Amino acid sequence: MFMSISTTGTAENPATDLGFLLHKHPGRVQRFSTAHGEAHVFYPEAGDEACTAALLLDVDPIALVRKGRGKGRAGSPDFALAQYVNDRPYAASSLLAVALRTVFRTAMKGVCETRPGLADRPRPLRISLPAVPVGGAAGEGAGAAMAVRLFEPLGWRVEASAIPLDAAFPEWGESRYVRLELSAEHARLADALQQLYVLLPVLDGAKHYWVAPDEVDKLLAAGEGWLAGHPERALITRRYLSRRWTLTRRAMERLELARLAEADDREAEEVDNAVDDGAEQSEHEDTGQEQSGQRTTSLAEQRRTAILDALRETGAARVADLGCGQGELIAALLKDARFTEVLGVDVSVRALSAAARRLRLDRMPERRASRVRLVQGALTYTDARLKGFDAAVLCEVIEHLDLPRLPALEYAVFGAARPSAVVVTTPNAGYNVRWESLPAGHLRHADHRFEWDRAEFRDWADRVAAAYGYTVDIRPVGPQDAEVGAPTQLALFRLDNDGAADAVPANTVTMDSTTPDEGGETR
Repeated sequence: MFMSISTTGTAENPATDLGFLLHKHPGRVQRFSTAHGEAHVFYPEAGDEACTAALLLDVDPIALVRKGRGKGRAGSPDFALAQYVNDRPYAASSLLAVALRTVFRTAMKGVCETRPGLADRPRPLRISLPAVPVGGAAGEGAGAAMAVRLFEPLGWRVEASAIPLDAAFPEWGESRYVRLELSAEHARLADALQQLYVLLPVLDGAKHYWVAPDEVDKLLAAGEGWLAGHPERALITRRYLSRRWTLTRRAMERLELARLAEADDREAEEVDNAVDDGAEQSEHEDTGQEQSGQRTTSLAEQRRTAILDALRETGAARVADLGCGQGELIAALLKDARFTEVLGVDVSVRALSAAARRLRLDRMPERRASRVRLVQGALTYTDARLKGFDAAVLCEVIEHLDLPRLPALEYAVFGAARPSAVVVTTPNAGYNVRWESLPAGHLRHADHRFEWDRAEFRDWADRVAAAYGYTVDIRPVGPQDAEVGAPTQLALFRLDNDGAADAVPANTVTMDSTTPDEGGETR
């Protein structure tokens, strides 16, 4: 099993810098013990203008069988001989990927203490793999085309040619092996090694060892910075995790979260914040009121009741709960048979998981389960999955957005998805003075970016309605105060079929965030 990495250079930036990057001296042949055999690193050439490092993995298939590691392609052979006579000593499979991690662990991290900054500097690279097994399930593709699909989006120039079964008998056709050459004018060695670590097992379509849950963490660590945006990330994830669907779904959810966070230039932890580590709800939002020693209906319950009343008023049957959080409103919608389809959308993976547990989706009767879907998505990007609904709900959502991002949400919901009705609730900032435990000038929740009083909310609702061809009705939710109004304010938007507002307002973000259901759906 063989692989070579080549680079070029000049007298000022010699190609032998490759030795510093790999932490392997060009003047020595080095040997390393791995779980599957002996790995040898040597340099066929090492000069200022050209340098090549080679990795040779000497696999002992008999030792693998004796150690009980024959669980991959040859683990359940039709004939016992297949455990001993197979391609593992020769073809660059997941065995080579594990050897890469063992031998070049520091290089994969992009660390070079002896030459600070060298690891971050892109350089010309050429990677040669004389024999790579490429197998695929029906519909996934195989052969040289598969290698192109995986490596070209990462900026590699791919030369892949199928190896014939026997050159002396061309009529026998091609084998499942490919001769692979990857080249790039500007690439970081650490990135190249991480990509090979992931994509070699993906090309093979099988792993020689049991895929445990920690493989998800390994995949995401090695795929950081490139996998979330790869057009074939679903295929890569599925094949890397040996088609274990639970692990694949978990990985895809985390990849989508990383992609959405990167699009918003935020950390994933900032985006995945719909579930508090402590109390589920803010004290000022949902604890209700104490009057004469008796507890009244909580504000959260009053809010849900007001939303349900507004939806029934519109006659909506198909409802999208945008920013569904932990699924409280979805649970209420499912209790009413008039709501025949409910879609819950949230950017937070933790919130979707909590919603699935709250709704008991895994134990829900099939007929009811067919009415609900939970999907991951960001509301500041257009999403084809949101189109065609009778109504959409934004329950305590808009105040969690930075104000400059609000026009993007407005277009995504009112302009692109364009449901017949939209229900929006948000805190009434004027009512905050009635909560003695809320310090003056503070917002009700730590993640709120703003809170509007009644006049500000009215101005926003009127502007959005006029821009997108809706009429709007503003309603109070919760106990009315003669001076400051109710604690929550609700806007019911109805599509004005006679209105004309097809133009997109200026400065509107219209990027598409639609992702396959496989990557976002939680059921």
